[in-house]
Amino acid sequence: MEILVTGSAGQLGSDLRPLLVNGGCGVHAFPSSALDITDRERVFEAVGSVRPDVVINCAAYTKVDLAEKERDRAFAVNRDGVKNLAEAANNAGSALIHISTDFVFDGRKSTPYLEIDGTNPLSAYGESKLEGEREAIGALDRHIIIRASWLYGLEGNNFVKTILRLAGEREALKVVYDQAGTPTWTRDLAGAITKIIDDLKAGKADYGVYNYSNEGVASWYDFAEAIVEEAKVAGVKLKCSSIEPILTSEYPTPAKRPAYSVLDKKKIKSAFGVKIPHWRRSLKEMMKELCRRNGGKDA
Repeated sequence: MEILVTGSAGQLGSDLRPLLVNGGCGVHAFPSSALDITDRERVFEAVGSVRPDVVINCAAYTKVDLAEKERDRAFAVNRDGVKNLAEAANNAGSALIHISTDFVFDGRKSTPYLEIDGTNPLSAYGESKLEGEREAIGALDRHIIIRASWLYGLEGNNFVKTILRLAGEREALKVVYDQAGTPTWTRDLAGAITKIIDDLKAGKADYGVYNYSNEGVASWYDFAEAIVEEAKVAGVKLKCSSIEPILTSEYPTPAKRPAYSVLDKKKIKSAFGVKIPHWRRSLKEMMKELCRRNGGKDA
């Protein structure tokens, strides 16, 4: 099976590529520097020349707060870029797997979000991602949209690396505790995508919208506490000795975030037989690998 991956140098794309290759797929990897998905002509050229069985879109504008100022850019990538890919995929006879976000929800529920729950994004970023979903759905029937939450990985910038950096510089940190979700290792999400690809190879085409995150629930404060704890267990020397939980109102940001964005994963488990580890277990494994990569001295 031939797979075209956009955003292949990002934290998800970099985890996904080797898993696909190991699974026997022909992988055509395009980092954003090589394929700007907002360039419609280039997208059609790339997809048309490869004519892949599946296009996997890992490219996205993910600067949640900056999107409030750079709204046009966020929509250009997250809506128009997805439209370009979806229409190019449809033209080439390809299926599309597109990565979306829990930020399409407003966080007013108190139980895990189902795929059929109403969307109501609070931020420009969330709006742009929801519009991208709609463009994909409208452009081709053979689509799989995966709403993922709180992604972190070995590559790129993310919450784990930010906390490690700050914990190495400061004795005390303050982190919000009234926003709940689920930290998700991109390696696990990549594994779920390869399971979906295996089913598509076997002709088990169950298209539609799915949720994916690691198991469990955490606040950003819980996540930060776990990052520091796992880093110290792994031998990372950190200056931080305490983390103070604070309210969102005490740490205002340009973009509003959902207070609760835990995702229900029954649908993806049932459709594809995906096994999902707990977020804390995955964080431990990621931290070990990050430390090995950096010689065990720091993360």
